[in-house]
Amino acid sequence: MKETTMPATAETKVPDTREESRTLIPAVDIFETENGLVVVADLPGVETGTVDVGVEKNVLTIKAKPAPGRTEELTLQEFRLLPYFRQFQLSEIVDQEKIRAEIKYGVLTIHLPKVAEKQPRKIAVNVT
Repeated sequence: MKETTMPATAETKVPDTREESRTLIPAVDIFETENGLVVVADLPGVETGTVDVGVEKNVLTIKAKPAPGRTEELTLQEFRLLPYFRQFQLSEIVDQEKIRAEIKYGVLTIHLPKVAEKQPRKIAVNVT
């Protein structure tokens, strides 16, 4: 008798192995300008109200949830957008109070301005 690895009864419906806790890591470009750093993240399917950008303990966090897809009943679905999540460690050159972000057509742009350098100054000495 030959041993087989096939089960006696095969499942007719394949279980969905994509967990809701899974996230996608968005592709980003980071470049430096005169005024600071710019992070450009691709977030397809994401609308303005579903993006969360925050800074805590020198860590920049990007969270975003794509808008629900079509409402029609699908015959076959091979692709589903998952929530996005990405974090970056910030250096001391970033002025965290002045960070700003905008999203347009699924592209998130985060501006990370540099801390203004302290300029040397001359202190006047008064004669008393």
